[in-house]
Amino acid sequence: MGERAAWRPFLKQWSEEWVAAHGSEQDEPLAEEVVRNTWLGFAPASEADVAAAEARLGRRLPPSLREFLLVTNGWRDAGSFIYQLANCTELAWLRDTDDRSWIDVWERLAEDQEEDDQDEEAFGVREAKVLARSLRLSLDGDSAIMLLDPDDVDEDGEWAGYWLASWSGEGPERHGSFHDLMRQQWVSFHAIRKPSGATRDHWDAEVERARREALAGAVSGPLAVFAEAHEFGRERADVLSAQLKALVGDWRQLVADLMWWTPKKDDLLLSPLFAAELLPLLVRHDQLARPLELRPLPRLKEYAPEPVRALIAGYEARTDEAGFRLTFGGGPEFDAAVHAVADPLAAHPAFQAPDRPAAPAGTDIVTRHIRGTRDIGSCREPDTDPLSDPANVRAARAALCDEAWPELLAALRLWRPVCEDHIAPISLLADPVLAELITPARGNEILATPRGPGPGVM
Repeated sequence: MGERAAWRPFLKQWSEEWVAAHGSEQDEPLAEEVVRNTWLGFAPASEADVAAAEARLGRRLPPSLREFLLVTNGWRDAGSFIYQLANCTELAWLRDTDDRSWIDVWERLAEDQEEDDQDEEAFGVREAKVLARSLRLSLDGDSAIMLLDPDDVDEDGEWAGYWLASWSGEGPERHGSFHDLMRQQWVSFHAIRKPSGATRDHWDAEVERARREALAGAVSGPLAVFAEAHEFGRERADVLSAQLKALVGDWRQLVADLMWWTPKKDDLLLSPLFAAELLPLLVRHDQLARPLELRPLPRLKEYAPEPVRALIAGYEARTDEAGFRLTFGGGPEFDAAVHAVADPLAAHPAFQAPDRPAAPAGTDIVTRHIRGTRDIGSCREPDTDPLSDPANVRAARAALCDEAWPELLAALRLWRPVCEDHIAPISLLADPVLAELITPARGNEILATPRGPGPGVM
């Protein structure tokens, strides 16, 4: 009874959010009883109904499905791509239904793979076996189906659940139970439709709480919250998470993913965070881009709103001017403190010398060796400049970074967010010298340092 009691409020909330998200223009009309009762389900099945289904199928149903049926005998709209779930009399083995073509497709795929690979575990073999023995849960969908595997049972008697769509490009997606499978459909519905209601309000509050914790120096907790909120389609979580991850990982890939233009990104592009932090990183990303690498900046120049395209053009024009200096978002005091660290480093010979051998294209190794001396023909002494050796250059840079690091870390006390979505000084990474100074370990130290005006101010 305990699990049954848990199903009812969850399904009621799902129904309320589904009705709230329904659009009269793009969606099919809701059934009259769904609107009247705010309930996507039906009347409960009886214990006798469930027992009859089990007798017909020859198996006791897993606990979460049994309890679900005793709350609602069937279900409408299990996510955006499954239109109806079976009731007790409609539950059937997939192989015995009109949908057995799913099995046929995967068996043919398995046969083709076995012929090519001679591998019993080739892609499609296991999947075909799962489908051939599975219980069909869904009656109708957008080329998608939901199943339970009676041969994959956990210690609680739960059968593994599967969601499969012909258009997904993936195989059957496994979940630990019917309950887990249903919850994932609910989560996916939120990610796609973003309905108003208790779930959205909860995750928006959680993201805000995690933002404040991140500014106070927490890292792992906020990242976990942002990751879960992302599953529910809370886009603010992605913006905040990318800032934390950029300082400790591959900032170039993170920025490319975050800033790849879609119409949904326009609010971010028009925010102070873009102008202060993301635009310098985008321009630097484009300068470093390799052939065939994802480059979001040209796409933004073509598709972003006109004010954003004008902002990008103006910024790029300034970078071409003599004496241009990056401005680091976080306020003028922070900017001045950062330049007090970065400018002397950039002017040092170690940061102006290459950290790897350079030679004209086509120069062979003998010529490069000869050019390591001042004039062999005149028997002049070899070049004694320590910065002519790339290993010495790297060592000198590392020593200079070690010396400058405490000063940069101290500058964080002056940092202020430019808006409520700003939680880390990521524009530092747009400066080549500072990007070298800020190792992942130091990035973690930045994130562990309380930043900004303090709790309750922003």
